[in-house]
Amino acid sequence: MTRTLCLAQNPDADALLASDRFALLLGMLLDQQIPMEKAFSGPKVIADRMGSLDVHRIAEASPDEFAAVMATPPAVHRFPGSMGKRVQALAQYVVAEYDGDVTRIWSDGDGATVFKRLKALPGFGDQKAKIFLALLGKQVGVTPDGWRKAAGHYGDEGSRRSVADVTDQKSLLEVRDFKKAAKAAAKASK
Repeated sequence: MTRTLCLAQNPDADALLASDRFALLLGMLLDQQIPMEKAFSGPKVIADRMGSLDVHRIAEASPDEFAAVMATPPAVHRFPGSMGKRVQALAQYVVAEYDGDVTRIWSDGDGATVFKRLKALPGFGDQKAKIFLALLGKQVGVTPDGWRKAAGHYGDEGSRRSVADVTDQKSLLEVRDFKKAAKAAAKASK
């Protein structure tokens, strides 16, 4: 069963995210220093420019060729050069460690194990791994034992903290409000 996702806020991009787990992982990788919708639209842009979203093809592309894919206006990311290198590094890692099948990252093991595997991915740190684990659990149906605990507060039921909680335009605005309030509180405490 393919679940409906509403992360890119664009039906075609969201359909790709829902049907292709590598696309979803790439969207999460791209989700920094740009609006979430642009980040999660990135895999569709890459797929359109390359004719498909093939992890092996991305991994094997010449850095110059892939840099052009990322930088062609409108650029996939605000920093197309550095993010292009990260996308290729992620694709190369997935090919080397998981034979190109990202679902093997979370197909077995408990939440702590899946979190550890996610955190080991190029471009993924503690926060990004927790958020992606929460996204898998809340919206994709990947719920290994202990996933909520491993995802920290991002796994909290009913929260509005991150992309893991965005299911429509209303929840997107609630997540943005939460982040704005958290930033204001952090600034006030300094």
